[in-house]
Amino acid sequence: MTSLDTSIDIDASPERVWEVLMDFEAYPGWNPFITSIEGDQRVGGRLKARLSPPGGKGMTFKPTVQVFEEGTELTWLGRLVMPGIFDGRHTLRVEPREGGSRFIQRERFTGILAGLMMRFIGEDTEKGFHLMNGALKERAEAG
Repeated sequence: MTSLDTSIDIDASPERVWEVLMDFEAYPGWNPFITSIEGDQRVGGRLKARLSPPGGKGMTFKPTVQVFEEGTELTWLGRLVMPGIFDGRHTLRVEPREGGSRFIQRERFTGILAGLMMRFIGEDTEKGFHLMNGALKERAEAG
């Protein structure tokens, strides 16, 4: 497994879901997976994020923003040591749907260690995605 794809339907407007996602300062109070994040959200900007997957070891890394589409998508690329070893392209996407929004969270892993690393972190990371998706739904729907 070298990719993870999750989604959840949220009974809140895409604008509300995006607002919650981009309020980085509030992450420690609601997000069980990305427990802190800060930095420049613009393309080429650097972020500092702390991931805490359930059952796994937490880690802090400094990815580079690859895509920033206001109201729709934030994608960053994180690397282990240097390009081509273990790279993760993480996407947070909000799409409109009838009656609300769909939130999509995905990660594509590449590099020579991608397959091996996914055996160790894949299951816990996917659980973290689902926990975050549920917490985002709860927060966005609460208004």
